[in-house]
Amino acid sequence: MPAPSILSTTDDHVTRLTLNRPEALNALVPDQRDRLITLLAEASADPEVRAVVLTGTGRGFCAGADLRGRSAAAPRDGTTGEPGRTAGERIAGDVARTLRVGAQRLIAAVLDCEKPVVAAVNGTAAGLGAHLAFACDLVLAAESARFIEVFVRRGLVPDGGGAYLLPRLVGPQRAKELMFFGDALGAADAERLGLVNRVVPDGDLDKTAREWAARLAAGPTRALALTKQLVNASLDADRTTAFAAEAAAQEINMTTADAQEGVRSFTERRAAAFTGR
Repeated sequence: MPAPSILSTTDDHVTRLTLNRPEALNALVPDQRDRLITLLAEASADPEVRAVVLTGTGRGFCAGADLRGRSAAAPRDGTTGEPGRTAGERIAGDVARTLRVGAQRLIAAVLDCEKPVVAAVNGTAAGLGAHLAFACDLVLAAESARFIEVFVRRGLVPDGGGAYLLPRLVGPQRAKELMFFGDALGAADAERLGLVNRVVPDGDLDKTAREWAARLAAGPTRALALTKQLVNASLDADRTTAFAAEAAAQEINMTTADAQEGVRSFTERRAAAFTGR
């Protein structure tokens, strides 16, 4: 029986999702991508999960979409599985639809996850794989990690939300430089540009990711979720909208047990004990 393409474990309120196709540098096939979306949604909805770590096995974090792979569920009888369509036939709208339900839906699953998501980038992150890392809330990179906007090398337009994510992280000029040239960006340079929170020795990546996830899992989970939502929406909102969203988030958060515990611990001059509720 083949090994699962995604390994999923949950311990001490942390869900760890590991891309597990090392022979392909963890390039994503549709079934694997859809499974990752499902696991992120489950982690988001599970009150016992309070942080998520996303990483890969082997030398690669994720080499992007596997253009040579195919879904295990794809028809093998020469048809597309759609009435009146034959294999290889493409009509207007197919590409846009594939992106909406595929790469874009994956990036949205990370951005919309109600738990903080930490990327532990263990090697090459290229194309959609780079955008998968950049969509995470915090990015740790091993010294051997590198990030590649590979699309231009194939004559393609960046997808997976790249033209949305990168300008917000590094500004439009830097984003264009990365996307126009497609050069490999080392971990240290990625940290300098602000794409990575911290670079650590390869042997310390797993340990550091676990430490960060444990700190997040011990925090006020709903407050973190609302903070994530506010920050992600801030660059698309005017001041009036952003301030209104902040006030609404505060109103919601003050009903949580963790907010009440935080205020109580302050007045009692002790460390807060958050439960994620």
